Amino acid sequence: MSAEAVQAASMAFKKALIERALVAELSHHLGYPPGATKVEDASNHRNGASGKTVLTEDGSVRIEVAPDREGSFEPVLIPKHERRFTGFDDKIVAMYARGMTVREIQGFLAEQYGTEVSAEFISSVTDAVMAEVSAWQSRPLEPMYPVIFFDALRVKIREEAVVRNKAIYLALGVLPDGTRDILGLWIENTEGAKFWMKVFNDLRTRGVSDILIAVTDGLKGIGEALGAVFPATTLQTCVGVDLILVSKVTVRNSSNGAESVR
Repeated sequence: MSAEAVQAASMAFKKALIERALVAELSHHLGYPPGATKVEDASNHRNGASGKTVLTEDGSVRIEVAPDREGSFEPVLIPKHERRFTGFDDKIVAMYARGMTVREIQGFLAEQYGTEVSAEFISSVTDAVMAEVSAWQSRPLEPMYPVIFFDALRVKIREEAVVRNKAIYLALGVLPDGTRDILGLWIENTEGAKFWMKVFNDLRTRGVSDILIAVTDGLKGIGEALGAVFPATTLQTCVGVDLILVSKVTVRNSSNGAESVR
């Protein structure tokens, strides 16, 4: 996958996770999550939402921030009046991949927040982020895709205090109108037919019934698995898959919206 496509996915995921983390921070401050019954005798509560543009290392991103009525909430991830955010680098793509453990995600968030917050705080933010990630991983897909690209990229992940290189495999679907959507991300130590069977069955479970052309650069075992799950699909091998991926990428979120970046 090209650097441009990684950045596109990273920016969309970054927006979603920043917003979900800030919602969790406010829930921790107020003592109850959105939609739940307010804590008895509590005078403070959520007070709508306001937009804020934040400059990251990859460009600017517009986020929705929920303030509290009393103004006593002090966000930690992005403090009030702060317009720059240097956290959540390209490793954020790995957060959305099936195969990331709760401990790995919790470790990633703890690294972003530092030592100034409690374990309970990190746990509440992790729960909220896991809900966002799980919803994205299981969201319904289109029944037919003219083309789906399958590729892999390497990301450094901290695992038990050791930074390791992990392979993240992705499926990038092309819709009939030409829009490209990242359908899923998977982390796997051993590439092969068994793994790709899991990927294709995941796509089928989420609603995909037909793929006209599957494009890959020769990933091991993909042909055998594709023939078993989508026997009518044409497999096309392309050495320069990353060149084809340099285009407008849409990351559809768990609420059926979409974030598009170039």
